[in-house]
Amino acid sequence: MRIIKNICEIIPGFAVSIVIAFVAKILEGCLPIHLIGASVIALFIGMIINHFWKPDFLKSGIKFTSKKVLKFAIVLLGASLSVKVILSVGKLSLMVMIFTLLTCFGGGYFIGKALKLNWKLSNLISAGTGICGGSAIAAIAPVIDAEDSDIAYAISATFLFDMAMIVLFPIMGRMMGLSDMAYGLWAGTAVNDTSSVVAAGYAFSEGAGDFATMVKLTRTLSIIPTVLVFSFINLRIKRKGNPDIEHSKVNIAGLFPWFIVGFLAMAMINSLGVIPTEVSAFAKDVSKFLMVTALAAIGLNTSFKDMKKSGVNPMIHGFIISALVVIVAIGVEWCMGLV
Repeated sequence: MRIIKNICEIIPGFAVSIVIAFVAKILEGCLPIHLIGASVIALFIGMIINHFWKPDFLKSGIKFTSKKVLKFAIVLLGASLSVKVILSVGKLSLMVMIFTLLTCFGGGYFIGKALKLNWKLSNLISAGTGICGGSAIAAIAPVIDAEDSDIAYAISATFLFDMAMIVLFPIMGRMMGLSDMAYGLWAGTAVNDTSSVVAAGYAFSEGAGDFATMVKLTRTLSIIPTVLVFSFINLRIKRKGNPDIEHSKVNIAGLFPWFIVGFLAMAMINSLGVIPTEVSAFAKDVSKFLMVTALAAIGLNTSFKDMKKSGVNPMIHGFIISALVVIVAIGVEWCMGLV
């Protein structure tokens, strides 16, 4: 009976989140070009609804969707990755990605300190910029126990810069006379969200768009080591100053969140060719929709007032880090002789 009661409590909030996700997907499809992804649209629809309507009966379902459904979506995302693609694209992109990730998390640490941001929000913005926008933010958030308002602000900060890059990247690429491969590598490592990478890539050429998309998928795998590092950091912070657990042994298995283990397992299974192409594509579509649903729930649990308390500093942080990544990515390509 208890299980049935819990399910009944979850259904309303989950259902509202799904409806918002459907609306967001429809609105995304109505756009002439993919300027805004459904995830961002769903997040803001949820926040607008939350501003005017906050019924208590939705709370359980919203919490379930923003936490559990989000993690399940990340597991399914692994089905779209292949080691074969990673190895072929990784030869060129690995060096660029190493430097951009160092820029994001190294530079982001000092910039966050200077702007007096809490470490969770600062690193969510860095992860969104350095790895893959909303997906990376969504994967790291539960590991560091981030607030929904931090998640919403981090996604907003990376989204605004992405909008500018969709327009500016093709212009800058042509001004520098980049080849399709050089431009695709640049866009794939410097632009954040997948939809924005696709838009910026194909705005230059079809070849550049194809290569940028493959580089972007390769970047997604860096979620795994990043989540493990932050899992360890969060554990150290929790242990520090807590006499009950400060001297206790570290549970290594506990550092591997179940959804990241599932994500990696799905990627490995897909790489072996066990999963048919049609099933892999379907799993990816389901993953993307569930992630949109989860972000709708996060929006329903986030108020504009909470975001306003953080001020303009998170946006400044996102802008500085994004600009640095753009410069570092093209700089590394130049050093490699690709430009």
